[in-house]
Amino acid sequence: MKAIIVDLDRTLLRTDKSVSEHTAKTLRKCRDRGFLILVASARPYRSILPYQEVIPFSAVTAMNGAITYLPDRNVGFAISRECGEGIMADVLNFPDVFLSVETSIGFYSNRDIPEWSPIIYDRFPSLPDGATLYKILISSSERALYENISTLLPDEVYYSLAKGELIQIMSSSATKWNGIVQMLDYFNLSPDEAIYFGDDNDDIEPIRNCGIGVAVANAIPEVLAVADRIVGTNDDDGVAKFIEQNIL
Repeated sequence: MKAIIVDLDRTLLRTDKSVSEHTAKTLRKCRDRGFLILVASARPYRSILPYQEVIPFSAVTAMNGAITYLPDRNVGFAISRECGEGIMADVLNFPDVFLSVETSIGFYSNRDIPEWSPIIYDRFPSLPDGATLYKILISSSERALYENISTLLPDEVYYSLAKGELIQIMSSSATKWNGIVQMLDYFNLSPDEAIYFGDDNDDIEPIRNCGIGVAVANAIPEVLAVADRIVGTNDDDGVAKFIEQNIL
């Protein structure tokens, strides 16, 4: 193995969103021995940066692959304005919709999210002027929205469900796997030379396609079913312990 690729939430990070000193020390040791440390996360890049200060990531694919941050350039896959505004108009027909968007000029939401500090925005479904749309985030207490979301989406986009409640809509080209391929290609590596750690729906394709696909024990059943190996939970430093025993 030459590359270690990690999901963040519920995989590398503990439930309280911290990274343990044990995990950080293990990954720094990997980097010192010549391994690439790569991240593939649903998070936007701004919320990955604090961990970048602790762990030396070589490249990052963020927002489920909507933007990949390489050492000398970024590669992005946007949702067209017409498509995005059409989706939001349909979604807002459902009651109690919590709607947010990740754009090139900031994170906008129709309600406050204290831990994310969005720009409160009351003009949906219209997007802010000059914004390039990368991701739509939706949740609701209305189950009919979840039952019908697939019928509201054109071929230009797809959706992923996080934690069983957060609908994430991205360009059809914006997948974690596409972002991982970009990172591996940049460093002239094949998927067989990479090990991937994950826990949720958008981790299934990387787990299947990398040389070794590893699920943490707290992963959803669909991920556990396709993993080559299952390790301890995120709160038990499962990723770090596996790396120590099998890679270092």
